Amino acid sequence: MAATLVAIFIIGYLLITLEHPLKLDKTVPALIMAAVMWGLLAVGFHNGWLSIIDEHQHAHSLLLTGSEAEDAFKNALLHHLAKISEILIFLIGAMTIVELIDLHKGFAVIRSYVNTKSRTKLLWIIGFIAFWLSAVIDNLTATIVLVSLLRNLISDDDRRMWYVGMVVIAANAGGAWSPMGDVTTTMLWIADKVTAIGLVSYLVVPSLVCFLIPFGIASVFLRPFRGFKEFRTNEDMVSLQVLSSGKILYLGLGAIVFVPVFKTITDLPPYIGMLLGLGVVWMVSEYVKPEHNMNKANRKLYSAKRALHKIEMSSVLFFLGILLAVAALETTAYAVVNGEKVGTLRYVAEVLLQTIPNKELTIIFLGACSAIVDNVPLVASAIGMFSEPIDDSLWHLLAYCAGTGGSMLIIGSASGVAAMGMENIGFGWYLKNIAWLAAIGFVAGAAVFVVLRPFVG
Repeated sequence: MAATLVAIFIIGYLLITLEHPLKLDKTVPALIMAAVMWGLLAVGFHNGWLSIIDEHQHAHSLLLTGSEAEDAFKNALLHHLAKISEILIFLIGAMTIVELIDLHKGFAVIRSYVNTKSRTKLLWIIGFIAFWLSAVIDNLTATIVLVSLLRNLISDDDRRMWYVGMVVIAANAGGAWSPMGDVTTTMLWIADKVTAIGLVSYLVVPSLVCFLIPFGIASVFLRPFRGFKEFRTNEDMVSLQVLSSGKILYLGLGAIVFVPVFKTITDLPPYIGMLLGLGVVWMVSEYVKPEHNMNKANRKLYSAKRALHKIEMSSVLFFLGILLAVAALETTAYAVVNGEKVGTLRYVAEVLLQTIPNKELTIIFLGACSAIVDNVPLVASAIGMFSEPIDDSLWHLLAYCAGTGGSMLIIGSASGVAAMGMENIGFGWYLKNIAWLAAIGFVAGAAVFVVLRPFVG
């Protein structure tokens, strides 16, 4: 029965990775997979075909412990749903703030700062904006903003693809060291595996290395980033702004940055701080005037309700499905290790550590795998595989590797997929021209992490 659940997960995961060839939104197999896995888990448990592992890592069988096991099963499902809900509420709050900034043309303020004729300077300006912006608003949104900016600066489609490819590297590197920069770092933070201060302390330097080395190589050796050219003017970006652009931009970014501070002060879960930030930004957006003499119809164009309609609920439901599916694997007792029953993910960890008897190499291997498969279930699985304490270096290495490993393939990260869709970047083109730079940055950053770890911990 446990093997059947694993097989369903593998099939569902395969369907998710084949989203584009199948033309089937990845949310669909994620939701079906989660529901089927929990349904089979319930049937198998209630018929005595398998045991479960509760949130305290204790095994329960209906045949042995009766009503106690029944309560353990219900509590396990509620426990996983509660932890997943914390992530989803946090993401919905952050996504709504970002959409509010976009409705008020806040990102046009950032775009208006870019004004250079040097291709090399433009590369570095775009790179630094992507790196730091992704740490605040997440790597996916930062990539979308920067691709839109590049469309207004570079008319040559072929040359623009090179810049967009480098943006993917910078955005993923920037998202790896911030609790808001990537879904996986958010998951580790909310799961109390890392702290915001710990993430910055451990990962800001490796992430910078992961970003700087590829950009340094590209600016010196790659022809598309050399020389001078008359870029499109950025005056259009200034004209796109409205009266409230700057106010909502800085208030929204400040609200997101304040979340870790709120958590440190109150010791409450991060989603509470995000809800506070959303409430404040929402309130201010109701009173500021984006336009002079604005009528009621135009007011709706800048409303928070419109921002809520624009957020990608399909992404939220995808995370719900994939995390519930991973939770089913974690709950299913799969084998006996050292005389005790363990869940599927813990068993996988034991097998990996026997095959690769070094946890750091295991994590780096998982990071490299994130270039092929989605990093969200990989990190969710790793959380169930290892039991190290909060801020252990293993969790920080996982955050780095899962966040930056996806840069090695265009389909390996949300930012890469977004860039692929917006600019029609081919898988083969990225593999030939950008992947090797991303791989050098990934390995260099991991090496720096290993070297600096004794001094940080």
